[in-house]
Amino acid sequence: MIFVDALVCAAMIATAIAAVFQRSLISAVIMVGFISLMVSYLFVRMDAPDVAMTEAAIAAGLTTVIFLIAIRRTEDEEK
Repeated sequence: MIFVDALVCAAMIATAIAAVFQRSLISAVIMVGFISLMVSYLFVRMDAPDVAMTEAAIAAGLTTVIFLIAIRRTEDEEK
């Protein structure tokens, strides 16, 4: 299982680097949401299910939706 955890950490780093270099804001926000889901998986592995649920609900879910709404509204105002 340590191999899986190391693989998830490597995927988080790769996704974070890819998010920084994205040209599209929507793609970057979705990648950051995916990183939050991977962090919540690691919290489950560390036997902290309450923290994992909070991370998944707030960081991966709510924050991603708020960022996507903000991007959509600013794009409408720019046009």
